[in-house]
Amino acid sequence: MTIVGVISDTHGLLRPEAIEALRGAARILHAGDIGAPEILKALVKIAPVTAVRGNVDRESWARSIPLNDVIEVEEVSIYVLHIWKSLT
Repeated sequence: MTIVGVISDTHGLLRPEAIEALRGAARILHAGDIGAPEILKALVKIAPVTAVRGNVDRESWARSIPLNDVIEVEEVSIYVLHIWKSLT
């Protein structure tokens, strides 16, 4: 069994409780509103990260982050997005 940690809406703040909750994850999904590139740098120290851009992620550092992504974990596809209206 693969443990996938999911987090979103950090808005540039990664609380110690969130870091502790994500420990042991084989992969981390950040579902947007990251807020600062340092958040992703901290998360990748725990596990590989897949991140998508949220509506607050407008600065130049976020331009390469996709609006949505699909990853596969143990033959299960997971669609990651922040703005659900982008599904339409």
